[in-house]
Amino acid sequence: MDALENHFDLIVIGSGPGGQKAAIGAAKLGKRVAVVERRDHVGGVSLHTGTIPSKTLREAALYLTGLQMRDVYGSSYRLKERITVQDLLARLQHVIGREVEVVRSQLARNQVETVLGAARFAGPHDIEVTDPEGDVVRRLSADKVVIAVGTHPARPANIAFDDVRVVDSDGILEMTEVPRTMVVVGAGVIGIEYASVFAALGTRVTVVEAREKILDFCDSEVVEALKFQLRDLSVTFRLGETVESVDTGSDGTVTTLASGKRVPADCVLYSAGRQGSTDGLDLAAAGLAADKRGRLQVDKQFRTAVEHIYAVGDVIGFPALAATSQEQGRLAAYHAFGEPVSSVLELQPIGIYTIPEISYCGDTEGQLTKAGIPYEVGIARYRELARGQIVGDSYGMLKLLVSTEDRKVLGVHVFGTGATEIIHIGQAIMTTGGTVDHLVDTVFNYPTLSEAYKVAALDATNKMRDVARFDL
Repeated sequence: MDALENHFDLIVIGSGPGGQKAAIGAAKLGKRVAVVERRDHVGGVSLHTGTIPSKTLREAALYLTGLQMRDVYGSSYRLKERITVQDLLARLQHVIGREVEVVRSQLARNQVETVLGAARFAGPHDIEVTDPEGDVVRRLSADKVVIAVGTHPARPANIAFDDVRVVDSDGILEMTEVPRTMVVVGAGVIGIEYASVFAALGTRVTVVEAREKILDFCDSEVVEALKFQLRDLSVTFRLGETVESVDTGSDGTVTTLASGKRVPADCVLYSAGRQGSTDGLDLAAAGLAADKRGRLQVDKQFRTAVEHIYAVGDVIGFPALAATSQEQGRLAAYHAFGEPVSSVLELQPIGIYTIPEISYCGDTEGQLTKAGIPYEVGIARYRELARGQIVGDSYGMLKLLVSTEDRKVLGVHVFGTGATEIIHIGQAIMTTGGTVDHLVDTVFNYPTLSEAYKVAALDATNKMRDVARFDL
């Protein structure tokens, strides 16, 4: 190939959600684009070991255990008595296979060239693509570059991972049997999601977390509701505890905590942080450097310290969500080529696929209190909704936080069935500057879970009316 064939307007390193949208966004602008990705990793971490696998396992667990319908059919209801790993992974492999084809098709349909191999910088504008043996198979150049390589699980040096008894969130997908007991180290999003999935499958789970709270960025009332439900599934929480060591043997593992507690289990899932996958990029050749966690710093336009190189997705840190990464990719591509663009990233919804789900948008009560912003709370409980009874959800809730000054919705917090779906109604209201009165005046389908918005809005406005009457 000559130099012209190997030169692109944009090269994207990584084909996960952020990389895909950056590549397609630039292609829609008429730019010549290439995506570099490892042969067995099209779709990125999100598709192969992250978002899609964990959510697919969650749905398989819910379906096979019949957990969500036990309020309807009784506590002994179960679709399949003995659930095997094969039951879980069969669905997973099907979904991954289909999604890989979707990603390939979308890139090809937009004339984005997919270059298979590992990428590394050979200069600020030059990329070398190597095969699994490290040999250079192609040399590329580009006017602009987007780094979207994602992250991988961090592995502390004092923990002896064997990928059988002691695993990370990648290794858990290679399990050969559903464990009877499990220790989950780390109560972040990934750790709590997997803890709830295995608890639903009947595994007795112990969660160890160095902080005193789990998911401390979420609404505290919602987190307490989640902890109650997980304890009901026999999850034990060891908060404010750190792991001293993990010892393995033929019968399982023993996790020793700094406090001296010893927790035996069939296996340990270590989920205490992630590391940016930048080690193999030779960033120095491009004039870049990652932080100690392998992550890149960017400005509001997602530019790195090198003006023509952008970075998006998990490799730039919080919130490290697939949905956010997609929008970051689109914005980076438009910024790179001077295309006017706007977004409402500051009102992004956060979805946590625990059992039950959590999702929120906007401020928490703690944030509003700290900022000195007066607000009222409106709550709707699923058990009061006909749809809640139909789907067997007696614990779900929706909380609205409403400004008492201009009646705008400041935050929406949902816990329970369909939380990650119905949150978008609240998001739409907030991004358009809507008020609680808009929800009161809107007719919702009946019976639906979305009707919770009207119930919560009425609750908030009734409280505000009572306060106003008192003031008179």
